[in-house]
Amino acid sequence: MEPRVISPYKGKTGLKRVIKATGYSLAGLKVAFKGEAAFRSLLLMSCILIPLAFWLDVSRGERAVMVGVCLLSLIVELFNAAIEAVVDRVSLEWHELSKNAKDLGSAAQFVAMWMVAAVWLIILLG
Repeated sequence: MEPRVISPYKGKTGLKRVIKATGYSLAGLKVAFKGEAAFRSLLLMSCILIPLAFWLDVSRGERAVMVGVCLLSLIVELFNAAIEAVVDRVSLEWHELSKNAKDLGSAAQFVAMWMVAAVWLIILLG
């Protein structure tokens, strides 16, 4: 078995690593909020749907799933934006594989949005 190669950027451990990781995460959320209209739209949707889930007369489990799918749609959009950023970083030149990567990221978000709609409709229409 080959020895595992460890990135020189992975040297932090313990609380210092958690603090650094939190900073990177907040920076990523800031980038997404400032530069990604789709993320802002999904965040607005979540800011409406998540409180609504707590107002509706549903079970704890149903509420957890309703909130979870909203958060999942935000996660998928962050991955989609990351894929697009990496593809654009590699080359702005048109390439079929670049198009495929971006289209697949978009498809993932499309499926996530359908999942939000399906979960909410199934729970509300029972």
